Amino acid sequence: MDQQTINKDRYPLLSTIDTPADLKQLSRQQLKDLCGEIRGFLIETLAENPGHFASSMGAVELTVGLHYVFDTPYDRIVWDVGHQAYGHKLITGRRDKFHTNRKLNGISGFPTPAESEYDTFMAGHASNSISAALGMAVATRLKKENPDRKVIAVIGDASISGGLAFEGLNNAANTPNNLIIILNDNNMSIDTNVGSLHRYLGKIHTSKFYNTLRYKTFGWMKKIGLLNDRRKDFILRFNNSIKSIIGKRQNIFEGLNIRYFGPLDGHDLDMLIDAFRDIRDLQGPRIIHLRTIKGKGMPAAEKDPSSWHAPGKFDPVSGVRLASQKADATPKFQDVFGETLLELAKNNDKIIGITAAMPSGTSMSIMQKAMPERVFDVGISEGHAVTFAGGLAKEGQIPFVAIYSSFLQRAYDQIIHDVAIQKLKVVFCIDRAGLVGDDGVTHHGAFDLAYMRSVPGMTIAAPRDEHALRNMLYTAQLPDATEGPVAIRYPRGCGEIAEWHNEMERMEVGKAEKLRDGDQVTVISLGTIAGQVRRGIDIAAEKANVNATHYDAVWLKPLDEEMMREIAAKGCPIVTVEDASVNGGLGSAVAEWLTENNISIPVTRLGLPAENFVQHGTVPQLQKICGIDAESISEAIIKAAKA
Repeated sequence: MDQQTINKDRYPLLSTIDTPADLKQLSRQQLKDLCGEIRGFLIETLAENPGHFASSMGAVELTVGLHYVFDTPYDRIVWDVGHQAYGHKLITGRRDKFHTNRKLNGISGFPTPAESEYDTFMAGHASNSISAALGMAVATRLKKENPDRKVIAVIGDASISGGLAFEGLNNAANTPNNLIIILNDNNMSIDTNVGSLHRYLGKIHTSKFYNTLRYKTFGWMKKIGLLNDRRKDFILRFNNSIKSIIGKRQNIFEGLNIRYFGPLDGHDLDMLIDAFRDIRDLQGPRIIHLRTIKGKGMPAAEKDPSSWHAPGKFDPVSGVRLASQKADATPKFQDVFGETLLELAKNNDKIIGITAAMPSGTSMSIMQKAMPERVFDVGISEGHAVTFAGGLAKEGQIPFVAIYSSFLQRAYDQIIHDVAIQKLKVVFCIDRAGLVGDDGVTHHGAFDLAYMRSVPGMTIAAPRDEHALRNMLYTAQLPDATEGPVAIRYPRGCGEIAEWHNEMERMEVGKAEKLRDGDQVTVISLGTIAGQVRRGIDIAAEKANVNATHYDAVWLKPLDEEMMREIAAKGCPIVTVEDASVNGGLGSAVAEWLTENNISIPVTRLGLPAENFVQHGTVPQLQKICGIDAESISEAIIKAAKA
């Protein structure tokens, strides 16, 4: 996409920053003014082209401070998740492309090394920055790089509660390294943080006066020659010991042998620059704890940071969020799930709700509000969520675990070991399945069908509409409907049925549904992609007079063998369509069944490509690229008929 020249009158400083090296030419006051310009630019741009807003607004000073003190890209900054990295993108050469953020062929909404040398590691999922940065820090030590390369991991207070982050901290404490960890503590994830670590961080407090005095004293001692790096190390450790005695507690990070500094005001740029310089050349792992305000600079976002995590379009002056025109027409699938789960839970006291830091994102918040004692938000801990559900199921409860498809990947071992092997009745409600649009490659739910289908005893279903979703949820909680775990996948966004509140019915597990009869091609679809298939069949009939049969498989596992025998007897070429990886899902299941039964019928498999990852764009754009939009499906049908 074309570059867009920044307004130099409105942004006199930001317009001069093409690389972080340009920051070093600015005075401290100019750096502070630049922070204001960055916030203004983010407000102006994101009001029209939506993205992750509040996190980046709260991380402006720490971003400017890091790039000012450290020599990037030689020094490495590893962002965790990347929601807070928009300011980083603006000052690392992508300012004039920022209007393309999250658009097809535009820049990614997350840091990605394929886009910039300043993006040192992929940052789409939480809790990986410490482990990745530790690997880089150890590598630079082993290679004896000169000058010494600094490696900084930036992680949020929600992400640091994830299991992988704890594993990284533990390894950092026991491996020779000079890792620097910046803990950006804004008291939020997407929803309010949960868990004991969050409460612990909330109790660590040091006054701004104390820290200002501390750094001024260090500066004065260093200036007159009383303080060198060796003495600074000793004094800082002694200082933390005194704090532990006064506070009558051992700092958890110091207890892990990771030196701790803070908490500091993450919006005091002078203090941040001094702090970063203080710890830059110290030896061994160290962590700086910063307190920031999510949404800083936009009053509406500061008051309601959850809603402003990704607010959509808004008025940049008033801060009023602009509602989507489609919002009231049909419900989101996540809301159908949330309302239905509450409805079921009122009649079945064994139902328990579990989510991993996404109560509002999955609409588990609906049941949570009505039945808080029966809903558990475990934080960014998907593996724990699954094993916790296994424990509940072992004692006769029926846990419904609502997690995004791409996030559930992190719990694959627990799905197998702690649920499936024991044939425990856990219902996996897989939200954001399939293409998710502008969040892109790290968030597409591409692999759940493949990774779930290979698990013995797993039942897998995908509704084509809201009524089917409700019926699947109803069926899943019935004691005699299924044995073992059940996976129900559904997409991001809205369906097509306004009157979605049907009287729920038990479904026959493993039973497909014929939606249309034809005599030249058989099309089998799974899930909401049935709508594109329906339109594709109409186009094929209009353009080439090709008539196709259409089955909704409904259940991927068990696959309806009666449907397959009927299709085999007819002998027409088969086209399978799924909003998931073309390998391992519906198309693979159909082809495998035909092979196992020694039946030779040509199969065309349509789905997300197996050779490459799908990038970001709107869902219709990506469907076309992947060949699962109505027009592409019609072409596949016509081609199959003529073969």
